[in-house]
Amino acid sequence: MATFLYKLGRLAFRRRHFVALIWVALLTLAGVGAASAPAAGSTSFSIPGTEAQKAFDLLEQRFPGASADGATGRMVFKAPEGEKMTDAAHKATVAKTVKELGDGSEVVSVTDPFTTNAVSKDGTVAYLSVKYDAPAVGLKDATRNALETAGNDARATGLTVDVGGDALQAQPDAGGVGEAIGLAIAAVVLVITLGSMIAAGLPLLTAIIGVAIGVSTITVLAEPLDLGDTTSTLAAMIGLAVGIDYALFIVSRYRAELAEGRDREEAVGRATGTAGSAVVFAGLTVVIALAGLSVVNVPMLTKMGLAAAGTVVIAVLIALTMIPALLGYAGRKIRPAGEKRKKTTGTALSKPNLGTRWASFVIRRPAAVLLLGVVGLGAVALPVGQLELGLPDDGSQPTSTTQRRAYDLLSEGFGPGFNGPLMIVVDAKNSDDPKAAATTVTDGIKGLKDVVTVTPATFNKAGDTATITVVPDSKPSSARTEDLVHAIRDDVASKADADVLVTGTTALNIDFSQKLSDALIPYLALVVGLAFLLLIVVFRSILVPLKAALGFLLSVLAALGAVVAVFQWGWLGGLLGVEETGPIMSMMPIFMVGVVFGLAMDYEVFLVTRMREAYVHGESPSQAIVTGFKHSARVVVAAAVIMMAVFGGFISSGESMIKMIGFGLAIAVLFDAFVVRMAIVPAVLALLGHRAWWLPKWLDRALPNVDVEGEGLRTQNEKDADPDDDRELVRV
Repeated sequence: MATFLYKLGRLAFRRRHFVALIWVALLTLAGVGAASAPAAGSTSFSIPGTEAQKAFDLLEQRFPGASADGATGRMVFKAPEGEKMTDAAHKATVAKTVKELGDGSEVVSVTDPFTTNAVSKDGTVAYLSVKYDAPAVGLKDATRNALETAGNDARATGLTVDVGGDALQAQPDAGGVGEAIGLAIAAVVLVITLGSMIAAGLPLLTAIIGVAIGVSTITVLAEPLDLGDTTSTLAAMIGLAVGIDYALFIVSRYRAELAEGRDREEAVGRATGTAGSAVVFAGLTVVIALAGLSVVNVPMLTKMGLAAAGTVVIAVLIALTMIPALLGYAGRKIRPAGEKRKKTTGTALSKPNLGTRWASFVIRRPAAVLLLGVVGLGAVALPVGQLELGLPDDGSQPTSTTQRRAYDLLSEGFGPGFNGPLMIVVDAKNSDDPKAAATTVTDGIKGLKDVVTVTPATFNKAGDTATITVVPDSKPSSARTEDLVHAIRDDVASKADADVLVTGTTALNIDFSQKLSDALIPYLALVVGLAFLLLIVVFRSILVPLKAALGFLLSVLAALGAVVAVFQWGWLGGLLGVEETGPIMSMMPIFMVGVVFGLAMDYEVFLVTRMREAYVHGESPSQAIVTGFKHSARVVVAAAVIMMAVFGGFISSGESMIKMIGFGLAIAVLFDAFVVRMAIVPAVLALLGHRAWWLPKWLDRALPNVDVEGEGLRTQNEKDADPDDDRELVRV
């Protein structure tokens, strides 16, 4: 591996014009494609194999043309103080709005609140519902605009009017200001770490190019593959972070090779061969973790994982080819590591740096450091025991959005359950008396607690399938609503002479959460297992990969604990802009496992490969730890700070899901890089000593030699140094 990458780096250095041209061409092609691609909305939501999805599919068959998965909109009206919606002027405004919306090309139906009893008991709030024949992702812009225009027209008469439902999606704000601040912090850290603006600019430039290519490609594929805005946002978040880090490691190693006295082409080759090998395997762990999300069998999650994995692959390829080419262009503008200080002191650097001093401290007190790190992270992880999962709805939107205001108005006028009605599908095709079966279901649901309203059953033309709408007494994301769904499925369904299915957005969210919970352990076993095998090949050790995996579990549990404390309990919520606490997003645990595992293995590979390199070259286990920290700690810390800055920039997003993911990933990097990799890892290695690098002889012979340490480069260079050294003169 090291030899191949060494040759690739030197080739890219020599053929820098060709390499740069290829990447510029790819960027241009992707940019042109993205500019001409149609805009995509939010990803359509389906969960194969769940009861809620089966009910949607059944409705499509039994109620043709009803557009069971079509978008819905809900316009909520509130009368001015002292007036009621039943006043003649307000009724006329609502009637005009109903007619205006009914003329839309994609509208299936519009309900009149005065004929459907959708007026609050005190008469101050009313709502109408709009049903569309296309899902939210497929609605035309003109249709969305018509909904907004109708609301504005009604608002102009003096009514308070807000719109909810999935037809008018809240556009995610990726946190542009926060991203800019994150990039600014990354630039400062890079300048401090690499010592010059030119050297610092290379990782930023290449990371931005990589993300631009990745996100532009996602934009091109958005419509045919049904990719939403969140997919590209997460791909940008992860691609930017790993892109900067991978480039940073290679540029830093290049400066170190220059400091050893090597010429620039040789330094590029060796940097690509050694640090580049670590980049390849670190990138592989991230790709495995992200692509592994497909085993959950949730299309939205699969697309998010594969899109982000593709962006990581681009980041790896850019680091291995474009960085060597740009280093060729930079020439002498990038100085050897430590050159400035050498000029100041006039001598070579021999004073231990901060990484060396820290590693020496840990080696002297490994048990105490290990205990403190484990207990500290364990304490932070305690809130995980009260983790509640759910999906964000309009109630978690910022109060500045019309969706959130509509949600609050409905709760005020009709109760919180009106924001998440349940749809009961009664499949009475094999029943002797379909109407009696539907009546049994209706009466059974009325007898349950936490039920406000049960509408009469509505049958299809064939008379074999009925739908019943149930309004719970509690909000959609509450545990009481979840209990009601289970009660209908378990108690009511068992007594009916028909198949009873519960669906609707609330039920779909409950099923989604359950499916993700069930998939977490198998996914964790798959990802950690594959990465464990990969790290055995990299480190040629059993205990080092095992320690890496256990450290990851500790850091991800601590990060989830922090997420629960902030977003579920509300701790520091005001500081982070969390306007509404509630259940943690269902995909958060499994998504954090995937992403954080990949990123954690980044630091593990970069830090421990340098220790492994020193160990195989003859240093003692303790000295190898110090050497690894001497050369890698500064860069790993810089990489972690950069990644935290990039992820932290997304905390300013107005989209609750993006805000939560940004915070979770930033805090996970903090715990993993600074507590696990910088403290627990050297402490464990110091306690294990030579045993850390133990590998059974039979396994050593069976494993391929990937040579991440660059031992092959050292051997090759020794052979190439002077081919005549071992020859004897022969008299002829």
